[in-house]
Amino acid sequence: MGGVAATCLKPYDTLAAFGKQDNYSSSVAITTGDNRADLAFRALKPFSGEIAQAIGSRRVVLKPNNVNIDIQLASTHVDTLEGILEFLQSIGKTGNVVIAESAANGPTFDGFKNFGYFRLADKYGVKLVDLDQEPYDIIYVFDEKDFRPHAVRISHLMLDPGSFIVSVARMKTHDRVFATLSLKNIVFGSPVKDRGFTFNSSSKKGTVSDKPIMHGSGFRGINYNLYSMSQQLHPHLAVIDGFAGMEGNGPNDGTPVDHRVCVAGLDWLAADRVGIELMGIEFSNIGYLNFCNQTGRGTADLNKIHIIGESISAHKKSYKLSDNFKDQLIWKNPISQNLTTTHYPNFRLSYT
Repeated sequence: MGGVAATCLKPYDTLAAFGKQDNYSSSVAITTGDNRADLAFRALKPFSGEIAQAIGSRRVVLKPNNVNIDIQLASTHVDTLEGILEFLQSIGKTGNVVIAESAANGPTFDGFKNFGYFRLADKYGVKLVDLDQEPYDIIYVFDEKDFRPHAVRISHLMLDPGSFIVSVARMKTHDRVFATLSLKNIVFGSPVKDRGFTFNSSSKKGTVSDKPIMHGSGFRGINYNLYSMSQQLHPHLAVIDGFAGMEGNGPNDGTPVDHRVCVAGLDWLAADRVGIELMGIEFSNIGYLNFCNQTGRGTADLNKIHIIGESISAHKKSYKLSDNFKDQLIWKNPISQNLTTTHYPNFRLSYT
């Protein structure tokens, strides 16, 4: 970029009203255009003061969504990361920045190489980090098969209070939770895998990945784990790249959507809510986001979200859903209409 952000920057008609407004709980920016890096830069610009203050002296962790190290459409584009780095440079916050990932299907650094991330290290002095080779903590998650806690290795860097987490997500449909945006990028990128693990025959013998454990063995389990983990694993800043979205059988096997939008905000739930709306997906069908809304993890009411820049209605598209989208809705149904008497006939409620 260098001068790209400056030369392509379009002034907003609504920029006099940055940040939270009297009648709003959160603000989200939407930008459109033909330059990925510039879209990210402009989406972040309204929040310059708030972001600089929120970062303070913390390390900035840019977390891309590289679910597949070989498929660019499924993964975070280098230009989006560059737009964010240009923005951080403009507010004087590039002194301690890392790009960190635990890629899902193979060696993280192979993905960094395939997608051109190494030039960012050279240009901006950022450090590239493979979370699989860093310290981890143990957290317990739910599994719907046995209703017992299961241990997961979670990157310490992602849990560290000294990290300011930026989710650099793709706008994609998903075959487990309808859509994957800023929260899911953080929660499912944080579990680590053994060095040498891949999801194919080249996987080193005896190596495992802890990411499947987070899925909770089903549509109920994955939605609940995303919700429960959101309290300690969530973005401090959400950037959602919808320049080329993915529809259909994401997060790997979908097809491109020429959308040319970018969404950003400090309230990750508000940003994900706006992203869902731009994709034309019914919000009530997404379990984990509804759970987060129900328990006050952020703002999901569009009437309480101040939109900066472009309008949702002018850029809304209808993304094709995964083939199994009807199956995903099982999270809405109770496991049993009469669980206590059907499965535990001798169980009695006590109020003493």
